Amino acid sequence: MSDLPILGAALTVPSLETHRELMLDKQRDLELQDFCSSEILNGDWRPIVEKALALLDGHTGRLGIHGPFMGFTISPVDTDIREIVKKRMSQGLDICEALGASQMVVHSPYSTWDHHNLGLYDHGHERKIELCHLAMADAVKRAENIGCELVIENIEDIDPYARIELAESFGSEAVKISIDTGHAYYAHGSTGAPPVDCYVIAAGNRLRHVHLQDADGYADRHWTLGEGTINWYSVFGALAKLDSKPRLITELRDPAGLPASIANMEALGLAQ
Repeated sequence: MSDLPILGAALTVPSLETHRELMLDKQRDLELQDFCSSEILNGDWRPIVEKALALLDGHTGRLGIHGPFMGFTISPVDTDIREIVKKRMSQGLDICEALGASQMVVHSPYSTWDHHNLGLYDHGHERKIELCHLAMADAVKRAENIGCELVIENIEDIDPYARIELAESFGSEAVKISIDTGHAYYAHGSTGAPPVDCYVIAAGNRLRHVHLQDADGYADRHWTLGEGTINWYSVFGALAKLDSKPRLITELRDPAGLPASIANMEALGLAQ
């Protein structure tokens, strides 16, 4: 049992308060998810940070946040929107610095439409990457300076290699890969993408973060682990071959399912 990977969790501060004892029992990695909306980012978020730090007294697991993503992509064509993306990324890194967080999740810009259409345009793929650099270069530099990783999470991605190419194009150790198991399973079941374990295999040791959620291959369910139909043996089998020690973050629509998720993976002999 002690050799099994330890599951962390994605929680808001109120949910952290509920599950604090569970998070401390094995010093589980934590991703705080309070800082995605513009209302929080443009308001006074410091009391939320202070409450989180108080709850994390004695916590030695790795700490990250889910970065801003609502209402935009990191590859905007519109120059005005690009400035908003830069602002949101800067705000997210402000919070990372205040928390001492070492990782921020950023959403992939690749859509289902992109997969089928970028190749029809001259330099379509190169232009997509260029747009991301225009929006993200400042954030990448700052992440390097404060010791924070930006991990790019698959959303609609059909090709698991597209955002790997994007991440590597920055030439920075501060830009790595995240996988969301439910997003990958949705893409596999509904848009013809490879199975979930293939996303892990493609990322290899570039993988530093995983959102673990169960699903049915039709939609983005965020069910308790064990309640859907993801082949967890194949996913954890692929993860076991990595040396990068990605954070295994259970991300549920209802955080009340966190203890059951851990218990179900323990029962399968896959995690603790």
